[in-house]
Amino acid sequence: VQLVESGGGLVQAGGSLRLSCAASGRTSSTLSMGWFRQAPGKEREYVAAISWTGGSTYYTDSVKGRFTISKDIAQNTVYLQMNSLRPEDTAVYYCAASPGGATIQKLRYDYWGQGTQVTVSS
Repeated sequence: VQLVESGGGLVQAGGSLRLSCAASGRTSSTLSMGWFRQAPGKEREYVAAISWTGGSTYYTDSVKGRFTISKDIAQNTVYLQMNSLRPEDTAVYYCAASPGGATIQKLRYDYWGQGTQVTVSS
């Protein structure tokens, strides 16, 4: 399974960005997907996850009400719509895929993208 993220960039605080993650491979359509982020000097942290059907979504507390994860099953693409961005959202954002259910645990994800930089200026 290959994952390719896109959509990162530089935005002012309060602005919006939409990240995309295109998945390819034999079983990519049946994988649960997650978004993680890693800021300089910090560990990679969970942001959001979605079940393989797209019917269940989960968010870390700091992004609830601001970020929305969604999935286009036909296109094998996962999105992360990020609104009301804050400087503390600055990080490299990674897409990940899990053969199990949607989870916040990094170790449960077998496949990772290369990451896309999101920078929020104050």
